[in-house]
Amino acid sequence: MYLTVLAIILVIWYCLSWFKWKKTVLDPIEKLPGVPRIPIIGTDYIFIGVAKTDIFDLICKQIRKFGPGPFRTWSDNKPGVHLTKPEHLEIIMSSSVHIKKGHQYELVHPWLGLGLLTSSGSRWQLHRKLITPTFHFKILENFMHVMEEKTKILLDILDKKADGISYNIYQDITHCTLDIICETAMGVNVNAMSNPDNEFIQAVYTMSDIIPWKMSRPYIPEFIFNILPQGYKSRHALKVLHGFSENIISSRKKILQNKSSRSEKESSDADELFGIKKRLSLLDMLLEASEDGKILSDADIREEVDTFVFEGHDTTTSSISWTLLLLGNHPEIQEKLYQEIKEVLQDKSIPSFNNLPEFKYLECVIKESLRMFPSVPFIIRTIEQEIQIDQYKIPAGTDILLHIYALHNSPEYYPNPDVFDPDRFLPENCVGRHPYSYIPFSAGPRNCIGQKFAMYEEKTILASIIKRYKVTAMERIKDIKVIPDIVLRPINGVLVTLQKRE
Repeated sequence: MYLTVLAIILVIWYCLSWFKWKKTVLDPIEKLPGVPRIPIIGTDYIFIGVAKTDIFDLICKQIRKFGPGPFRTWSDNKPGVHLTKPEHLEIIMSSSVHIKKGHQYELVHPWLGLGLLTSSGSRWQLHRKLITPTFHFKILENFMHVMEEKTKILLDILDKKADGISYNIYQDITHCTLDIICETAMGVNVNAMSNPDNEFIQAVYTMSDIIPWKMSRPYIPEFIFNILPQGYKSRHALKVLHGFSENIISSRKKILQNKSSRSEKESSDADELFGIKKRLSLLDMLLEASEDGKILSDADIREEVDTFVFEGHDTTTSSISWTLLLLGNHPEIQEKLYQEIKEVLQDKSIPSFNNLPEFKYLECVIKESLRMFPSVPFIIRTIEQEIQIDQYKIPAGTDILLHIYALHNSPEYYPNPDVFDPDRFLPENCVGRHPYSYIPFSAGPRNCIGQKFAMYEEKTILASIIKRYKVTAMERIKDIKVIPDIVLRPINGVLVTLQKRE
């Protein structure tokens, strides 16, 4: 009798919950256009049997079919609303309320914890406030020396490959950006360019492969993931990554605390032992801001440093590589850029900090490359309050997918979007453009904190490469398959030939 009563109560509770969910979530979301929903499964069935190389094309087709206005998808019973128009993206991005990242970002929690990329609410606001001053342009000027040093090493590597034979330059760019971000973020030289097989670099690569592997599959419970080969690799890589960061933080704290009481030789010996440079790093500034653990714990600092490394190499690698690919496909634009670089640098091979503002056309080239191939093609936020977009009411708890790639490649805002035309970003051609029609570094309160750092780095590396080599692409842009892993990248890398100019 008691079991019968309990069963009836559970049925009634389930029915009431379902009808409430239907009224508040299902009905309003189903008013938006989109492919038919299958109960429990949602709309993810459209990806069944689709090759990894075709997933991005399928997403773009869905946007063309149901956009440019908002449309909806379902992942199980979780609704997603897709936005591609600047006025719609502005509603979310300009808000100080809708800053919570989508649940998909939980996939990077094991590595990054609750750093700037993944945190929200008061924690995110505090960390953002503390970290923002570390990207002041005077501090970035100090980092310029690291960028110059690492670019010189990159050029030495490329000199040996400037033989007119096709090769994939993507990996060399990755190693260079890893060296730059590790030294500027942690003050440590990981020597990715000279020793790419070291344990830390391989751990970064492992996690960079496993995260998109998990993203491309239905939810896998952690206890099942842990017994898979990927689970074992993930645990080993995380042990290496976290151990490396924790050792650097611990040693750097001791060095900073004892600096006044130790001799210069002792400090130099400690720096040499850990491969730590004397230049101020982002880690040093976080340690100073933490007030000995009262504001930021060692775990908080590790999460932020890991986030810098994670976000600071893949995105710039993607942007630099796409730019080289585009320039290699457009020799007339490359020649025009070369003339500017030669005029600015004269007999120098690598730019200095003071040179960077003079690269007007290079900035247009980078911006146009980021328009066509933004490093991060979309962003996901989970709204915690109901919003109105056009005639649609979007309930709280909905994932909002902000499609940067689709926006940047819309003919409504960029005529002939498939044409690589840096002149789009000449000052006179930007007049009247919607401020949210170009957002490669996101926008609003959660915009990319490192965007100036990224632009300095990209200008330094690209100017140095184009000054020294004529770059020829081996693949046409229209033939390249694009995959949205952690960043947007060409599936075969960037196949080019390099020929020394002089």
